[in-house]
Formats: sequence, structure tokens, C-alpha cells
Amino acid sequence: MARYFTWEQASRLLPEVGRLLEAAVQARAQYGEVETALSELKKRIETMGGVSVDRNSVRELQESRTAAVRSLENSLQAITELGVQVKDLDTGLVDFPTLYRGGEALLCWRLGEAGIGYWHGVDDGFQGRKRIDAEFLDRHRGSGDH
Repeated sequence: MARYFTWEQASRLLPEVGRLLEAAVQARAQYGEVETALSELKKRIETMGGVSVDRNSVRELQESRTAAVRSLENSLQAITELGVQVKDLDTGLVDFPTLYRGGEALLCWRLGEAGIGYWHGVDDGFQGRKRIDAEFLDRHRGSGDH
């Protein structure tokens, strides 16, 4: 069953979601750096015809890659278990499902924004974001306690 948040509920959850999202972004960046290092090492080995490889360094890189993947998966799973949808990890974009005028809508937040100030329809995406106003606050609702 889907969770629906009021603006207040989502706002209270925002510090935790922000922390988890930052951890996911950092883990993804770490993964990218390790993948680049492993790729460069592979190219160097191929170019130099089987150059001697420091196995400890390779093992450390592989362990670092595994740790980054695990951290990324854990952060994303924790966000999802809260009922929040990760939309774009590159920009740190998440949506909190809500109910508005008899249908589903999404409270929209991106890393770096001071708070949840926008919403959009399910099919509208980021480009369809609208400012949260008094009318929206009066007519939206959540489902149960979070």
C-alpha cells in the first residue's frame, strides 16, 4: 500500500531523507571514482603487456567499490522504505506522494532547497513543478501517521 504524506509530514521527514540522499550521492561518486581507477589500471595492463600489478591495491579498489555499492543500496532502500521516491540521483531529486483533489500528486524536493516548496502531478515531472500555495495546503492530504 502506498504511503501519502501531508506537507507537514514530509517536511518533518526531510532532514532524514536529506541525510540519506547525501549519503547515496556520495556513495555513487565514490563508486564512479573507483570504477575509473580500475578502468585505468586495466588499460595500463593491456598497454604494457601484462605489467606487474600490485594485487593489494587492486583488492583495495575492489573492496572500496563493493563498499560504495552497499552504501548506495542501503541509502536508497532506506529512502524507499520511508515511502519516498528517488527520481534523480544526479540532482538529488525526490518526491513524497500526496493526495490532492481526489488523485495522487507529488511533493517535490531537491538537495540544496531549504524546504519542500513545490508539487506536481504524477505525469508532469520536474518541469511541471508548481509552488505550494494556501489552496494546495488546504486541499491535499496524507494517509495515516508517518
